[in-house]
Amino acid sequence: MMRGRVAYAGAIHEAWPDANGVRLADGRVRREDELVWLAPIEVGTIFALGLNYAEHAKELQFTKQEEPLVFLKGPGTVIGHRGVTRRPADVAFMHYECELAVVIGQTAQDVKRENAMRHVAGYMIANDYAIRDYLENYYRPNLRVKNRDGGTVLGPWFVDAADVENVTQLELRTFVNGTLQQRGNTRDLVTAIPALIEYLSSFMTLAPGDVILTGTPEGIVNVNAGDEVVCEIDGLGRLVNTIASDADFGRV
Repeated sequence: MMRGRVAYAGAIHEAWPDANGVRLADGRVRREDELVWLAPIEVGTIFALGLNYAEHAKELQFTKQEEPLVFLKGPGTVIGHRGVTRRPADVAFMHYECELAVVIGQTAQDVKRENAMRHVAGYMIANDYAIRDYLENYYRPNLRVKNRDGGTVLGPWFVDAADVENVTQLELRTFVNGTLQQRGNTRDLVTAIPALIEYLSSFMTLAPGDVILTGTPEGIVNVNAGDEVVCEIDGLGRLVNTIASDADFGRV
């Protein structure tokens, strides 16, 4: 089942896809653009993977990785479907990153990979922006690159794990202003989901609501204020986001 969270008429509602738009928990059906979209779940700790697709690593001229490259993200980074992300005026390279987001459903501590998928509640689409200007280097992202307010878009739906037939064969696509710019498939993950859960849970406890962003494939291009970025993953929906300038946010 797909489900989301939206704000409408002064309240927060659970929501589901409907043939005529979006159905709220009280039965009302509204258009997507009438709603303020929130992240589909209350997000816990966010674990983000870097360089977890081999071709993307080559794209950034990085080829050697002895263990998963993981960093944490703060809650202020998260916005929902149809949200707006600020592009700082002083940057030259701001890149989208379409990613499969894995949501933990059961506490995981020292879990072996053969049992890891039992701890997965479901999946979402993520668009995790990176500002390359602020990198110390391509294999060690710093706070300014990946922990910017509003820089991680999640949604529009949370999809139960049981409703995703084969999470190892999902195609990812990113469109910028309607043009396909990025395409990949989860079969090409360097470190697959079970191994990621085994790795993380070997030294820390994963809790329900924690989210693992599994990395992005090759095909990143610069985005500018006014651009519409749409990320799609098979079976998970279509995540829309708009880029805005400092001036749009009241900054000069």
